[in-house]
Amino acid sequence: MITASIVGGSGYSGGELLRLLMLHPHVRVQQATSERLAGKFVHNAHPNLRQISNLKFSTTAELEPCDVLFLCLPHGNALARIDEFLGLAGKLVDLSSDFRLRDSAAYGKWYGREHARPELLQTFVYGMPELHREAIKQASHVACAGCNATATILALHPLYRRGLVESAVVEVKAGSSEAGNVASDASHHPERSGAVRSYKPTGHRHVAEIVQELGSENIHFSATSIEMVRGILATCHAFLTEPLEEKQVWRIYREDYADEPFVRLVKERSGIHRYPEPKLLSGTNYCDIGFERDLRSNRVVVISAIDNLMKGAAGQAVQAFNLMQGLPETTGLEFPGLHPI
Repeated sequence: MITASIVGGSGYSGGELLRLLMLHPHVRVQQATSERLAGKFVHNAHPNLRQISNLKFSTTAELEPCDVLFLCLPHGNALARIDEFLGLAGKLVDLSSDFRLRDSAAYGKWYGREHARPELLQTFVYGMPELHREAIKQASHVACAGCNATATILALHPLYRRGLVESAVVEVKAGSSEAGNVASDASHHPERSGAVRSYKPTGHRHVAEIVQELGSENIHFSATSIEMVRGILATCHAFLTEPLEEKQVWRIYREDYADEPFVRLVKERSGIHRYPEPKLLSGTNYCDIGFERDLRSNRVVVISAIDNLMKGAAGQAVQAFNLMQGLPETTGLEFPGLHPI
């Protein structure tokens, strides 16, 4: 069995990792840390894990060596203790933004401070299997993609890699779990309930990842909070460099994603589910992608949906872990979702 530990196991992403790894046929969860809940059962933070495990939270100081260490810490925290974590495990999967960018100058631009360990950036593989599968298989260190970046990159990459996009405008609608489990004024129920709140019209940090992976600066991104717990819906307006018929767009997306285990192309001719819907993806590792061709212009509207805690965090981390360990990529991630929900 592969021993795995989770640093920062009491948050939402940490809880999803616990749920996935505790049921993974090749993994023994060795430890999960929480400074605040040390000594308490993990089901105190994640009640869905009752009777699944009697594991108790440890402190970070109590961590023991393991095969794979997952980091689910607030941004900046993994970076501050990276040498300690690297000394505990041969393989490391980081779910924060600390090592996602390959260029330290880009990190400084988007995060407002210099990267403390720029020499380590090239040692981490960006953890999106659809783009970097072979590199992840050989990697010891993986930096998982941001949730908004995941939805946007998967939606637009087939067009961008062919040089077909002049510019793109992306509007992401995100559920409240994206903000984590620490209470704030914005998450207070009277303020959050019923909200359709534009919280980052420009300057979202995930744009740095999108620009890096799509290889273009001509991307404009906005983010809006809506009354949904899990899920991201990215509506991507791609203005093409040349006219494409709908069947050509279909051919492009089928060519790139037909064999991807966790990307589904969605476009029905009728019915309420003819486009991607994040509600249907709750608890799954799928990214659903659809599109609509604008007959009046060279615009294609590409729509993608994910569960931000799964394909946008813990599910993507386990998918990368499977690749790193030489396991079938879908192991532990087969849940198809629920309908209705």
